[in-house]
Formats: sequence, C-alpha cells, structure tokens
Amino acid sequence: MVEGSMTQGAGLGATARTTAAVPPVSAYGTSATPGPLPGGAVPPAPNPYGGMPYGTVPHGRVPRDPAQPAPHQAPPAPTAHPAPQATPPAAPARPAEYTPTERSLPVMGPGHTLPDTPLVPPQDRPTVALTPVPDPERSQAPEADGPGPLYVVGDVHGYLDELREALAAQGLIDAKGNWSAGNARLWFLGDFTDRGPDGIGVIDLVMQLSAEAAAAGGYCKALMGNHELLLIGAKRFGDTPVNSGAGTASFQAAWLLNGGQRTDMERLEDHHLQWMSRLDAMAEQDGHLLVHSDTTAYLEYGDSIEAVNDTVTETLQRSDADECWDLFRKFTKRFAFRDEDAGPLAVRELLDTYGGQRIVHGHSPIPYLLGEVGSEDDEDGGAPTVEGPHVYADNLAVAMDGGVTMAGKLLVVQLPLGS
Repeated sequence: MVEGSMTQGAGLGATARTTAAVPPVSAYGTSATPGPLPGGAVPPAPNPYGGMPYGTVPHGRVPRDPAQPAPHQAPPAPTAHPAPQATPPAAPARPAEYTPTERSLPVMGPGHTLPDTPLVPPQDRPTVALTPVPDPERSQAPEADGPGPLYVVGDVHGYLDELREALAAQGLIDAKGNWSAGNARLWFLGDFTDRGPDGIGVIDLVMQLSAEAAAAGGYCKALMGNHELLLIGAKRFGDTPVNSGAGTASFQAAWLLNGGQRTDMERLEDHHLQWMSRLDAMAEQDGHLLVHSDTTAYLEYGDSIEAVNDTVTETLQRSDADECWDLFRKFTKRFAFRDEDAGPLAVRELLDTYGGQRIVHGHSPIPYLLGEVGSEDDEDGGAPTVEGPHVYADNLAVAMDGGVTMAGKLLVVQLPLGS
C-alpha cells in the first residue's frame, strides 16, 4: 500500500481558491502584526483541520498600602521640652485585604546556623561538626552512572497546559514548571504549534527545559515536524506562490487552512525561527529510531541520520520557497506503516538504512491509525479513547500522537515500553 496523503497538507486544491483572500504575512525578520481576514476568514472549501481563537487572561497587581511610611523614614528627634499634646487620633483603618507580615528570625538556607552570641555559655555549644543537609528542591546534580531514563513526547499543537500536566505526571518538571528529572533524557517528536491556544508558549517551555536539563546532567531535545516547516514557510514566504502540484498555493494559505493561529504569528520572534530551523529530522536512541512522520520520504534526503539532518538544515538555509514547500509536502505524508503487509516492510527499510530496532513517530493521530475517526472535525463518535502509544506493524512501529487536538490525550511515555 502506498502511503497516504490524507494529511495536513492534503486537500490543497482548495488552496488556490483561498490564497487571494488571505492577508499578507510579514516578511521574515519583521514584526508587523497580520491584519484580519476579509469577510470572516473561513475559506469556501471545508477545512477539516481548522483551529479556533483563544482569549487572553487579565493580570493585576495589589498596590502598596499608602498609609504605611517608607521603610527608610526615621522618627523625628524629640524636643528638649515637649509641649503637652492632645490624644493622637486613631490610626487609619487597614484595607480589608491587607494582612500584616509577622516579623521573625531570618530564614537561612541549608547548612547554615545562626552565629553564637555571648548569651550561649561555652559548655552548651556544639562540640562536633554539623553536617549540612542538602535542599532536595534545589539539588539536581547529575547521576554518575550512565545516562538517565529516556522519554518521548507526542504532538503538542499548542496545548501548553496539557503538556505541563503530562510532564509533571512523569516527574519531569516540578510544580513551577522547571526541570526536575536530573539526568533523564527527553525527546519531543515535533509539531509544537497550530490548532491549539499557545504554540509559542510550548516552544518557550521546550527551550527552557533544554537549558535546565543540560545543567542537571540530562537533556531535552526536539525533532522537526511538518508544522514547524509550515510555520517557518508562512513567516518567510507569506503568500509567495509555490508549485504545489495541485495548482497555485502558498505557505500562508496552507498554514491558515491547517490551524495556524494569528496569536502565534504575532508572538513569533527571530530566536524562535532560528531554533526551529536547526532542529534535526531524525535521531536514534537506545535502539529507537525517532522521527516525526510515519513516512518513507526520509529516504529521499540521505542514507544516514547525519545526511538526512544536514540536507534538511541546508534546504531551510537556502530559503527557496519551492524547495521548502517540497520538504513540507513530503514530511506531511503519512500511513506508510499501517498496511498489514506493506507496513512492516516499510519500517524495516528505514531501520535497515538508519539503524535501530523500532520506529517511534508522531504525526498521524492514533484514532486515525485505528480508523476510529476520519478527520479532526468528526463529531459523531465523541472523544476518541487513547490510553497510551499504539504499537503496530509487527511490533516495529510505535505511534505517539494521542490526538490532543481532537480531545484525545497528549502522550509522554518512557522507553522502552513495558510489556
């Protein structure tokens, strides 16, 4: 069975009818805010992958009590012969929400003690050295023996809150959203933006965890997904026509048809683009060949992991609209491993070329692979049931996209999978 193209990039025959109605997106490196789409912004052809707008959350601040003197003010000096004074008026009432802070001894970190004073007799002072007690919340020293456990994350698509919850459930971040897994290893399989409410927030979190994990002796890394290619193209090329194979198209039109969020485009900065443009397309860890898409198109870009990654990076650096479109189109293909007979053969071809004993991929939601839904707009079947990764193709492939965009589950799992 030839791998299908029922994908985010498929159905772009409708793109030709919508490109002219799409407002221009700022050229790469500028910060202009895109304007609204004329007439309501819905293309005439049905879009099975549309996103939805999201609101903002107001923020506030509790003001300082103006009745309180500044902390540096000193009381006035007394006069030599104070005159009799009337009873002073009562102090002004505190605001209802005001709670005075109780003064106490200074809080000192672990391993510290208050210095001895003359009030402590010498015979009562310690006669042995005290051993400092480490603070478990701040101690993230790397473990000495070998690499830490390996985790993978499926497609996030802007669902930042769900991502934080899933990472915390695995003990990878703490209550403040900081790395708490020591020397653990974490891989994201791509598709950070589009469809969900906060794609840029997801990218910021991944970048933050990458720095924190490295400092703790582990790492957090990410792969290139087709939606990273789509967002890069929409920012760089806007409505520049490209040869789509189905008439005139543009990255901007395809991005909007595939769940592009204007808030993501408004907040997209150069450092986000540079980070995305340098992502690897594939990696091998502990016998697992990690890729974004369930496609054999990787074979067209090199016969080794290093060659594929170099080719993808160089293609983006050349910044040719048609070349980048072709890369996006091929990374959007799916279902190469689903057929009962041809699927295992396709997996083995990739494993024989690039190494590993099992492929781990995102891209195709598990409900698609199981035939439970035909698109993300299906409403008759309700929310799909996804409990964990889907292992198929003679146990050679592991699907990690739990379908969070269709009320499924954002998957974060440890590899290898338990039996």
